[in-house]
Amino acid sequence: MDISADHVRVALFSLMAFIVSVSVHEFGHAFVADRLGDRIPRLQGRLTLSPKAHIDFIGTICVPLFGALSGYPLIAWGKPVQTNPANYTKRFSMTTGHMLVAAAGPFMNLVLAVIASVVIVILGKAGVLSPVLQEALIRYLVLLNLMLLFFNLIPLGPLDGAAVLEGVLPRSMYRIVELNRKYGMLVLLLLFFAPSLGVPGLNFLMRPAYFVADGWNDLLVRMVAA
Repeated sequence: MDISADHVRVALFSLMAFIVSVSVHEFGHAFVADRLGDRIPRLQGRLTLSPKAHIDFIGTICVPLFGALSGYPLIAWGKPVQTNPANYTKRFSMTTGHMLVAAAGPFMNLVLAVIASVVIVILGKAGVLSPVLQEALIRYLVLLNLMLLFFNLIPLGPLDGAAVLEGVLPRSMYRIVELNRKYGMLVLLLLFFAPSLGVPGLNFLMRPAYFVADGWNDLLVRMVAA
């Protein structure tokens, strides 16, 4: 694997973006769980945006760094937020509470993408962003978080989308939830490696994300140039 100085710079920028994005994502889970009445994330020090509380050495550092250096972008994950739905407020069922906590992570990725977009437009119009820096910020803060948003909402265990699916399905379809818990990870791995076999896989499921990301990118560029 031929690694140049440019590869290293891109890998480090990508790694920092993943660390920030994963930390914001996990904070979202912890914050909503705490608001619903579960004090476990608070007691474990997860109610913070500090990456030290959320990063997983393998999932947040090693895997994204390897993906950036090898040219094969891989997924990233943080330290899971431990929470007990039995502690949630009785205003919601445990299933609904679990769904809200799960959805909070991807929602925070959307919030970060929006905040980063506003900052990019303001700095771009102020003339303090070079084209290279503008492109990097859009790619690694805005588009990355949009990808994480869509990826995590894929309704397969162990992704957040599985809990969201469980929250919206009627009890009569609970068999789907059980099968998802049992085989969801296997299906996700098959989807991930399917393109190497010439079969549409994860890229096919992520097409809506690519469409939104392309449109978002074009809008940002036009707003800065206007």
